[in-house]
Order: sequence, then structure tokens, then C-alpha cells
Amino acid sequence: MNGLYTHGSSPRDQLLSWEKQALDRFFAKMSDKEKPFPCIPATIGFSTNQLRYGFVGDPRSETTIDKLASLLTSYTKHSKEIGNYTSLIIFYETPQSLKNDSVEEFEQLFWKHLNGLNTLDEYDWPKDIPTDPHNPIWEFCFNGEKYFMYCATPAHKNRKSRHFDVMMLAITPRWVLQEFNKSQSFAERIKTQVRERLAKYDSISIHPDLNTYGAEDNFEWRQYFLHDDDTSLTKCPYHRVLKFLGIDK
Repeated sequence: MNGLYTHGSSPRDQLLSWEKQALDRFFAKMSDKEKPFPCIPATIGFSTNQLRYGFVGDPRSETTIDKLASLLTSYTKHSKEIGNYTSLIIFYETPQSLKNDSVEEFEQLFWKHLNGLNTLDEYDWPKDIPTDPHNPIWEFCFNGEKYFMYCATPAHKNRKSRHFDVMMLAITPRWVLQEFNKSQSFAERIKTQVRERLAKYDSISIHPDLNTYGAEDNFEWRQYFLHDDDTSLTKCPYHRVLKFLGIDK
């Protein structure tokens, strides 16, 4: 896949120093046995080499969104060839000056990038997904594929499960989550274990927005970027899709 890194197959000497450092810290985080990362499917994807990695520039730069769109386009084309636990991990070049920003400032960057991806999307919005983010079955879509988005930042302190040394995205296809949920008993058992891990991993209680896709009281967009406390936005910042489709006039 063009521009994407696979653990163990791409020459590390072609990576920049910050890229190597980000990879090393991510690998250490995902392989930590004493303090296991809460998301068990993610650790399975890591251990079976089904994760793919991409590097983009400063999230404040407009050209960075172009690079992100290019990597996600490449991943979308090939993701089903990788395995049932695949995700795309994106690392942003995050200067020290940006690392001092607040959670809310990173949140604004995150939604700016999702809105930017939408303007670069050459595919129609899937007909089975509502365009209103406040519908329980809405989710982010790109290149005709449905994705769950996860963002981690240097600003998260209490919620260690959402902390990383640089701004980072984990982008998981909906079909991966559907495969995982095929066996309801297995999925429920893993979800219980994930919540138990979360309780130990974070120094704050589990965020109330963590919920199940499709549930009447659930909004996927609220789970994409969790605050470092129990608060959340009241309105989804992902608004350009409505204007792009010509239905928000």
C-alpha cells in the first residue's frame, strides 16, 4: 500500500526520527504486558501484524489533510486483504509547541480534519447511512467505506487510553467491527474485559459516552474524541457533509 508502513517489512532507515520514535512508543504501548492496553481487538490486530501505519505532517497544516486523505484512500482499497482485526494508525508530526495545547484545541483540529476529508471524498455518501450525525446509526464515511474513528493526543492526562505522545488516529472499518460482533457471546465477553481494563488503565471513570453502535441513546461521533473528563460536546462539529451534499441550505 502506497505510503503505509507495515511492521517488520519496511526499512526503518527510510523513516524520519520522529516517525521512528512514534512507532517505537506505539509498539511499547501495545505490547505492554504489565499494563495492557484496554482495547483487546486492537492488541490482537497489533500482535497479528494486521495494523497499518501512516505518517502525516503538522495537523495545523492544510496539506496534512491531503496526505491523510491519500493514505486513507490507499488503505480503503486494500484493507479487506489484511485481516479481520485491521486498523489504520495515523501519526501526526506534533511539535513541542503544539503538545502544550489543550484537549479542546486538539479536538478542534480533529474535527477540522474529518471535515477536510469529506471535501476530498470522491465517493457518494453511503445510502444506508444517515447524513445527520445526531442519528444513532450515523458514522464517518470515506471512499464509500464506513469507519470508526479514535483520536489520542498528548493533552490527555487522566484518560491514558486516549493519550499518546503525538496526535494519533486509529481508523477501523465498520466491517471489522461487524465481524467481531458476529458471535454475541464472544463480543460481550470481550467488551466486559475491555471495560475492566479501562477502569485500571485510566485514572478517571469510564466516559459515559462509550456505548454500542446503533443504540437509541448512542452517538458514534461522541466516542471519536473523548474529553479528559466526563463532559462532551452537545452538537457534532461534523457539519460540512450536509453542505457538501447540498441539503444544508
